[in-house]
Amino acid sequence: MPMGGLLPMFSSPPGGGLGGGGGGGSGGLGIRKVAGPGAFRLTEKFVLLLVFSAFITLCFGAIFFLPDSSKLLSGVFFHSNSALQPASDHKPGLGLGSINAGGKGEEGSEGERAAAAAAADNLAKIREDHERALREAKETLQKLPEEIQRDILQEKEQVLQDKLLNKGNAGGLPHLDFRPPIGALGREPTDPEIRQKRAKIKEMMKHAWDNYKLYAWGLNELKPISKKGHSSSLFGNIQGATIVDALDTLFIMEMKDEFKEAKEWIEKHLDFNVNAEISVFEVNIRFVGGLLSAYYLSGEEIFRRKAVELGEKLLPAFHTPSGIPWALLNLKSGIGRNWPWASGGSSILAEFGTLHLEFVHLSHLSGNPVFAEKVFGIRNVLNTLDKPQGLYPNYLNPSSGQWGQHHVSVGGLGDSFYEYLLKAWLMSDKTDLEAKKMYFAAVQAIETHLIRKSSGGLTYIAEWKGGLLEHKMGHLTCFAGGMFALGAACASPELTQHHIELGAEIARTCYESYNRTAMKLGPEAFRFDGGVEAIATRQSEKYYILRPEVIETYMYMWRLTHDPKYRKWAWEAVEALEKHCRVDGGYSGLRDVYLKQESYDDVQQSFFLAETLKYLYLLFSDDDLLPLEHWIFNTEAHLLPVLRKNNQEVEENHK
Repeated sequence: MPMGGLLPMFSSPPGGGLGGGGGGGSGGLGIRKVAGPGAFRLTEKFVLLLVFSAFITLCFGAIFFLPDSSKLLSGVFFHSNSALQPASDHKPGLGLGSINAGGKGEEGSEGERAAAAAAADNLAKIREDHERALREAKETLQKLPEEIQRDILQEKEQVLQDKLLNKGNAGGLPHLDFRPPIGALGREPTDPEIRQKRAKIKEMMKHAWDNYKLYAWGLNELKPISKKGHSSSLFGNIQGATIVDALDTLFIMEMKDEFKEAKEWIEKHLDFNVNAEISVFEVNIRFVGGLLSAYYLSGEEIFRRKAVELGEKLLPAFHTPSGIPWALLNLKSGIGRNWPWASGGSSILAEFGTLHLEFVHLSHLSGNPVFAEKVFGIRNVLNTLDKPQGLYPNYLNPSSGQWGQHHVSVGGLGDSFYEYLLKAWLMSDKTDLEAKKMYFAAVQAIETHLIRKSSGGLTYIAEWKGGLLEHKMGHLTCFAGGMFALGAACASPELTQHHIELGAEIARTCYESYNRTAMKLGPEAFRFDGGVEAIATRQSEKYYILRPEVIETYMYMWRLTHDPKYRKWAWEAVEALEKHCRVDGGYSGLRDVYLKQESYDDVQQSFFLAETLKYLYLLFSDDDLLPLEHWIFNTEAHLLPVLRKNNQEVEENHK
């Protein structure tokens, strides 16, 4: 029995999901009993089908075999309902009887022929409705109980969406007056050396984009060594990940022709009507985030429309007993499940916790509160649970609403959950006090239980496994340096400087993870045990896939402190990328950053254009380009404006 007052609408074994694992462990046909009160068994459905069919047949037969049925029907549909007609059509004394009284109403007149034709049309419609009702009833009996329950939820949700969205402009969305964004385009840096470095980064973007266009246009990503397209299963059959991910980077770099061709491809080819299973998290941060950002920068309506369309297709992921969404979703069937390796069918903290920013903006742009309601519902579940030592475990079972394994990480599986708590507060113009409280409490627990200092003086964030620390830090964890510094405004005055210093210490540790490799690029993970510090000791952790997290922290630290070392460290990374990752066909990741000879993985990740190059460009731009007081970056570095207090209907309605 689920805890926390959450009663599942249907039984679902851990890991099975709605369609998971070839039946999710249920035997035979996989039919399970509906647990909710008032649900019908299949035998009851069959009896109801027979009664319903008999009733429809009787009514249809009675109408069909009545004498002079066409005239009778003309009276029923046109005379007795005359009150529904315009007043100019109401003529006293011209009922059914007067039509046959002679003159203009005689048999065979034009009016009677029209009435007879209309009656025939109505008969045909009755017959069609009857056949459709029988067909739908038969299809319903063939469905599993959980499929029926899912259809009911989807129908209710669609009614709400239709009610709210079918107003305003021709696209079904409310009219919005687009306002030119603040700081979307910045001036050239006055320092000639900085200006030259920024121009170099723009040239890197052009090299990456041009080769993607040449060898993989319309596909998800580029294989720069093979010079062909690459597609991850994360996106199912959706295509164009690099195009959508790169939109806002192209815009702020003023690559106008490239932005225009990207927009034209999206208008003609970006299609979400696919029968495929996708990662809800990855599609949200890249596609929804990229489209929202492009709309807020350019005002082009196609981006808003596509973002809302995709958001609607992601909503069935929330059809779980707890409201914690599935990790994987089939966009056509609406059936979801979780990764089979994820702790007994659990959802992952960093995935379901990294929807908030985008979904609040979807409600803002569509006028539909359902998006925001879903993500605030996630918070409600989290706030009912006890946190071990104040920490958030990485796994949460969506059926039981309880934690899975007590594994805690500020890196992979956990990272962007903490980022989104802080940014939800900032994005709300600092009115979302619940997000602030959750963020600050989480950081205090992280400082107490996970942050440690090596013998060489490097501060790092360990991982927590059931109370035992693993002294490992991932490249993904390096985003936290920027998060701590950005969150200094969230702390009390006496702790503000402490949080900035903590961010600086994490930035230094991550810099050392780069500096201690042969290629001056950081490994996927590095350790602080066995006499080593900030070095990868396992072969499976020595790769670099063009990740942005270290550069991201440099960018925030530069913006918040203007310490020149962050630009120095960032330029060292640029030189390493150019020397070791640039190839004729674009940019490739590396299999081992400790080797002197490159071993390429042959993938130009879409986030290289969305994040790594964007953060580098901002590092060598003035602060008036995308000022932090006006813009929030989602975890894919897509831009979302701060929603000022007078635009906070969504949050205020929630409270």
